[in-house]
Amino acid sequence: MTKTNSARDLEKRTISKVVWRLAPFVALMFFVNYLDRTAISFAAPNGMRDDLSLTAAQFGLASGIFFIGYILFEVPSNLALHRFGARKWLARIMVSWGIVALLFTWVSSATGLYALRFALGVAEAGFFPGAILFLSTWVPGRHRSRMLGLFYVAQPLTTVIGAPLAAILVQQHGWFFGLEGWRFMFFGVAVPAIVLGIAAWFYLDDRPADARWLDEDERRWLEHALADEDRQKTRTRGAAEGLRHALTEPKVWIYSVIYFGFIYGLYALAFFLPSIIDGFESQFGTHFGILAEGLITAVPYLPAALVLYLWSRDAGRRGTRRWHIAIPAITGGLSVPLALYMDSPAATIAVVTITACSIFAALPNFWTLPVRELQGSAAAAGLAIINTLGNLGGFSSGYVTGLLHDVSGSYVLPLFVVGGFMLLSAVLVLTALPAQDRAAFGSDAASAHP
Repeated sequence: MTKTNSARDLEKRTISKVVWRLAPFVALMFFVNYLDRTAISFAAPNGMRDDLSLTAAQFGLASGIFFIGYILFEVPSNLALHRFGARKWLARIMVSWGIVALLFTWVSSATGLYALRFALGVAEAGFFPGAILFLSTWVPGRHRSRMLGLFYVAQPLTTVIGAPLAAILVQQHGWFFGLEGWRFMFFGVAVPAIVLGIAAWFYLDDRPADARWLDEDERRWLEHALADEDRQKTRTRGAAEGLRHALTEPKVWIYSVIYFGFIYGLYALAFFLPSIIDGFESQFGTHFGILAEGLITAVPYLPAALVLYLWSRDAGRRGTRRWHIAIPAITGGLSVPLALYMDSPAATIAVVTITACSIFAALPNFWTLPVRELQGSAAAAGLAIINTLGNLGGFSSGYVTGLLHDVSGSYVLPLFVVGGFMLLSAVLVLTALPAQDRAAFGSDAASAHP
């Protein structure tokens, strides 16, 4: 075996160990994270909306106000992760949000629902960008599409598994201390967050030097590869300077607007799809039980998980290019408003499936771009800023979609707004990034297969 082949084998073996050790576990954390923040969408049409006397606008506000707490504490939380280490901070975040999520079991009013959704956002702040940063710091840039793709696949799978699970829990009306089914559902999805948070404390390592599960030659290779990549990035000193650097970097703001469009579409779909399916009876004269509605909600997300994996794999092989992000954004932007013009539940869900596939194809490939630009505390601050400003789309999509539904009497106008924001993201990807960044989209292609 030649020296070159030996080096290739070492890299392949090391990356495989890192990916399969970290990505599935952090993806499971993300699975529970996304399930807890979107559980409200399953509760609404299954008793919560009636029990709390919520209008569509009030439900939208309750869905979206989560992101206000999330946004206010996002940057400080991610800087704290950089200071204290991912193992401690991600574990702390999970236990905190699990405790808050548990309190939804006993919510009794719209005001209480607003307060708990805000508190849940505060508790979860920093998890997603922290997880992205943590996974990105364990592999060189040319392997990040694979790592982040495996991580991101948990998001559509949350609905594939979570929607039927939520439906089953909702049906257990009165079984647990006399709780209504939707309250028991909140209880059932909150406890795993606390358990996983405790497990993360013992399972995760902050850096390759701490990874006893790597052989010595694998640790040396990985530390050298990551150090060599870091030397090519902009260096910063301390949290304050890193935050300043991120705030004055134009690309951070462009990325934030692009991400806003994707998140607007993602959460409009997540929060309102169960309610749209619940409305099939009045729209098409069909009736589905609670479990059937949960299974129908899951339908678009299984193909979305497959498309996400295959699209990210292609990006990893070629190097992430503009079209890996722009084509899905355009497809989703054009398809989402068409769903409500279909003449049957099956046709409606088919179009929604195209939209879901588009959103999830774009998201993991988008995140490979900003992690190339910054290092250390600047990366922590930059990713937090992008996620913070982007998640304004989560608040906006929930509240604006509900408000426009109340005003117009249907979801047609709200979904045209969703499509417009996704098309804006596509336009920015194609035109607004600096020329050197557009050229750099494929810069890892040559080294994708060392």
